[in-house]
Amino acid sequence: MRFHVPYLVASFGWAIAATRSNGIGEALTFSPEGTFQIAIFEDLHYGEAPATYGPTQDALTTRTVAGILDAETADFVVINGDTISRDNLMSNSTGYLDQALTPFLERNLTWAMLYGNHESNRARNVEDVFAREQRYPNARTRSMLSDHQRVGVTNYYLPVFGADCPSGCGCEPELIIWFFDSRGGFNYNETNDQGAQVTRETWVHPGVIEWFVTERESIASKYTRTIPSLAFVHIPIHAYYAIQTGPGVDPQRNPGANTNFEIGQSAGFCSDGVRNGTCPYGGLDIPFMQSLVTTPGLMGLFVAHLHGNSWCYKWTDETLPGYPVQPDSKGINICFGQRSGFGGSYEAQRGSRQVLLRQDGIINGEFETWVRLQTGEVVGEVSLNATYNEDIYPEAPYRESFCEECFQWDDYKPNIPN
Repeated sequence: MRFHVPYLVASFGWAIAATRSNGIGEALTFSPEGTFQIAIFEDLHYGEAPATYGPTQDALTTRTVAGILDAETADFVVINGDTISRDNLMSNSTGYLDQALTPFLERNLTWAMLYGNHESNRARNVEDVFAREQRYPNARTRSMLSDHQRVGVTNYYLPVFGADCPSGCGCEPELIIWFFDSRGGFNYNETNDQGAQVTRETWVHPGVIEWFVTERESIASKYTRTIPSLAFVHIPIHAYYAIQTGPGVDPQRNPGANTNFEIGQSAGFCSDGVRNGTCPYGGLDIPFMQSLVTTPGLMGLFVAHLHGNSWCYKWTDETLPGYPVQPDSKGINICFGQRSGFGGSYEAQRGSRQVLLRQDGIINGEFETWVRLQTGEVVGEVSLNATYNEDIYPEAPYRESFCEECFQWDDYKPNIPN
């Protein structure tokens, strides 16, 4: 059964843009009231089926993103991967970034982007995607490691300062936001003996972990206190799947969609990095998980990729007995965002996870989050505090929505992988 769902209409974005800080050339800062709000968009999947339903679907995605932006007052945007469809093998497909970024440009918002498993294929070079994005002064996306084909492009961090430090110079940051490239997709300009694309590794590279540990220790030695932090990566670490299939996700304690059960990073690879169809999971993301749970002040990790999931869970030392990675008793909040685009598999209602940080709350590792749906409805509003996993919240309803105009095309929504 299909349900027609109304969409938000962009109407007052310019009025909001006029009052926003964190603009081009400025440091990221908390507001004078001590707040900082992040809007997360993910899995937009522009560029599917360019000869048939794709343009209609892309226009609907753009309208949905614009409406959500106008319903919220975010200070900053994170685009967490799969902005462009991998199935489009056109060499100029990076041009779809122009369309995807339009709602943010119109509102003079700045963003940070991660690349997902759809940013890379045999015809699309992740370095070309990065070069295209860097043409926009609104882009805060960085690349702090070289050898992009091997370790990925979007490995970097951004500091956020207090309102009394608009330049970011000579001040201690109030927050660090880490970005990790989980790679995936297919190797650029490479095919196997049968002419098929060659699968790219789907976990955070060991060289990135080494860089992360070095950088976090350098930051810790520079300042006299633990600086709170958040982390983003596109493909979920295995702990998400272990929680789903172990203690499970309670719809009242962990409200959000929970319909997509997939292993995540290093799925289908063996422990030696070989992919030959004999290994469901190689454990190659264990070092990355270990680096996260041993990071002082890391409050939360946000992932995308699995379009049917949108829950948060506090992963602690009691969550998964016997699991190879154990956080301390305070734990780390692990969250899915909300699938935002009309491309790709699953039909969960589109939306955007919002993250609200308060300077007086993040000192204790606490922040708030909710999902703004394409209809304007807010669901899954929770406080990620010391008692999360115990507190009771209203269940977040699971609904589906479709590009109704696209059903005229016979090729609409084939079995597209995430």
